[in-house]
Amino acid sequence: MNYAIVTFGCQMNLHESEKIAGILRSVGYEKEVAPEEADIIVFNTCCIRENAENHAFGNIGALKKLKRQKKGLIIAVGGCMAQEPGKAQVLKEKFPFIDIIFGTHNIFELASLIERNKSEKRVISLYEDRLETEDGAPACRTSYPNAWVNITYGCNNFCTYCIVPYVRGRERSRSADVIVEECRALIAEGYKEITLLGQNVNSYRDGDVNFPELLDRVAAIEGKFRLRFMTSHPKDFSERLVAVMKKHDKILNLLHLPAQSGSSRILKLMNRRYTREEYLAKVALLKREIPEAEITTDLIVSFPTETEEEFGETLSLVREADFSSAFTFVYSPRTGTAAAKMEGQIPEEVSKDRITRLVAAVNENTRRKSEKYVGREIEVLCEDFDEKRGLYLGREPLGRMGYFASENNCVGEFVRMKVTRANGVSLYGEKI
Repeated sequence: MNYAIVTFGCQMNLHESEKIAGILRSVGYEKEVAPEEADIIVFNTCCIRENAENHAFGNIGALKKLKRQKKGLIIAVGGCMAQEPGKAQVLKEKFPFIDIIFGTHNIFELASLIERNKSEKRVISLYEDRLETEDGAPACRTSYPNAWVNITYGCNNFCTYCIVPYVRGRERSRSADVIVEECRALIAEGYKEITLLGQNVNSYRDGDVNFPELLDRVAAIEGKFRLRFMTSHPKDFSERLVAVMKKHDKILNLLHLPAQSGSSRILKLMNRRYTREEYLAKVALLKREIPEAEITTDLIVSFPTETEEEFGETLSLVREADFSSAFTFVYSPRTGTAAAKMEGQIPEEVSKDRITRLVAAVNENTRRKSEKYVGREIEVLCEDFDEKRGLYLGREPLGRMGYFASENNCVGEFVRMKVTRANGVSLYGEKI
């Protein structure tokens, strides 16, 4: 028996799909294949934006014919969309051929849900909340030489536009000792980059151990590897964290620090709990202590009541904070969030114009910064071979993808390359 996993969303979802794969293998499924060849298809969904939901619905709906043709095929839908209030009922009614529906708190029950499905036509398992964390799930990692490690689950911030606290639950932290040992084992297995994951890593706490102390402990593990983390909430970004980043060469000087808006009024409406000035002060702190550091971010345009002047403040923030890149989004109302009930929703044509201008501003920053690499020697961690380009690829410490030719397979190795040209966030060069 073989399986297929279709993943939508963030790094957290990608890592949870690795856990899903591990669970499937533990109950007899042998390898991952294309959906049309699989005996079970698992959708790990996202609901952070409407487009993500629509994409998932489209992919699920396309399997109706396959389900009818292939006897014994199991279709399971899990993740954030399944956990969203009322959405399991929508899935049940809209797609009667789904066999299993499970939420974000129920991933670790998947094996038992598959067993139940042998005698039950449809199995639905959703917890409204789950306070404990789950350790020890068998992960089938697919991201070598990179590895994701959860340090927290859930979120307590309740930004007014965000559905995450409602589908991921309240924030809870894993044991620091367990995290450190997991990282140590991964490095011993040959992984070369560790990413610590959480909706807000900065609020991590296990007893007396806070996030900077955890980061310090992981960075002290012997061996050559890179260490990074995401996502950082600006309100909790501290001088102590910067000091730990400065202390260890292993910690990448690339910080993902979502701003969301350049307007203090909009930030207050978003319940972000910092002002534009406070955000820029955090950026200045990082740049002062680690001048070579670069910052990526998330930005939302057309939040309810956003004026053209306030959008202009977001544009100017791109230049003032000097972001190296950004994930940019048009505000998407999520049922159940406070912002969805706000007056002053922005017309679609205005939103399209704003996102176009914002992307252009971000791309100009990215182009300018990448062109400075031409002629320089850099070290990349080789991740894969791009068959279309006929080149190996890997990231340099500040996140740009480097492409180079090599006669030998160098996936998983640190490679020196000289940059000969730049194209956006991509660098091209010669292996040294």
